Amino acid sequence: MSLTKNKVASVAYTLTVDNQVIDQADKENPMEFIQGVGGMIPGFEKALEGKSIGDSFSISVEPAEAYGERNNDLTQDVNREMFAGVPDDQLVAGAQFQAQTDAGVEVITIAAVDGDTIKIDANHPLAGQTLNFDVEMLDIRDATAEELEHGHVHATGGCGSHDKSTDNSSGGCCGGGSCGDEGNGH
Repeated sequence: MSLTKNKVASVAYTLTVDNQVIDQADKENPMEFIQGVGGMIPGFEKALEGKSIGDSFSISVEPAEAYGERNNDLTQDVNREMFAGVPDDQLVAGAQFQAQTDAGVEVITIAAVDGDTIKIDANHPLAGQTLNFDVEMLDIRDATAEELEHGHVHATGGCGSHDKSTDNSSGGCCGGGSCGDEGNGH
């Protein structure tokens, strides 16, 4: 069977950027996703289309097909007051926080701290980066109707009651979240 739209892929992979390992999933804890529903970056899905169980390969995904180029308009200086209640030792370059924006909840990164001025960056941490993957196709199966309706892979037993935050072993949604969660893919 080859990977096509609406099939569930189970893959082991290692993601590197500039020869640094950024993320990985092994055979014992593979990543699963539904091909062609937008849960993965476009360049990853395109490269895996048509692959078969047992295929091992390397791919490079340019920023335009991953998290886009860096956008300097997504950085700004804000006053420390924006982080009221956050201890000073957590207000350091590289720290990440969730922020409610017009586009929904987004992750922001502290780029620099200068006294009461904090430079924040709303770019995805991998924006502007070429992503290098070593991938092994472990399994391919048809997605269930429920998985297609929800847009993500479910653990054995289905989605359950939708209000649980469960792990894969207890019948809830994958990724430890509920069915309303976004971002189950990498």
